[in-house]
Amino acid sequence: MNTFDDVAGLMRAQAPGRRLRDDPVDDETLLTLLDLAGRAIADNRRRGEFVVVRDPDIRHQLARTYRQGWSIYKRILRSRAQDDATLDARQWESDHFEDVPVLVVACVVGRRPLFPAVGAAAFYAAAFPAVQNLVLAASARGLGASATTLPLWSTWEARRTLGLPRRVTPVAVVTLGWPRGAALAGCPPPIGNIVHLDRWGHQPFRARPRLNATDTA
Repeated sequence: MNTFDDVAGLMRAQAPGRRLRDDPVDDETLLTLLDLAGRAIADNRRRGEFVVVRDPDIRHQLARTYRQGWSIYKRILRSRAQDDATLDARQWESDHFEDVPVLVVACVVGRRPLFPAVGAAAFYAAAFPAVQNLVLAASARGLGASATTLPLWSTWEARRTLGLPRRVTPVAVVTLGWPRGAALAGCPPPIGNIVHLDRWGHQPFRARPRLNATDTA
């Protein structure tokens, strides 16, 4: 078995699983996924922790906050000519957010520093690698998963809903559940088109446009 090929294949097939069934996810599966997620931040000096939300009332409160943020954010996505399939999936998630069987709120113990910028980057680094691990592990297990920050756009509201002390900051919410059909993977641009060498704008790997027959005539 080629481990690299297995992981690479999983990453290439990765797509946000937003349309989820309300069937429960068992504790053993959930804890296995969280164990894998936590290994990404085990040696970070800041402590990342998880709040698992299954209570319908708490899910409803987070869903309400999600929809408030989505009502604004969807206008931004439309103005950027986001594709209809992505918008439809996000809208479905917004309409059914409280039906997701498990919400995992990734938190960092500490307050986000305002200055310097490197401090803020290090702060989020205490949680986001774990979020990515959780999404990938869920996909490998056959679960649908997606990460969002919309339920947390009001940190004060999120702290009140989740009973978080002021020293704990929620940074992302991962939805977990069994998928309704296959998630649609996006079509990324050629990697050379988003890679800059040594300085911005220097793109020696950029794909060259193909010439049409009329261009060579």
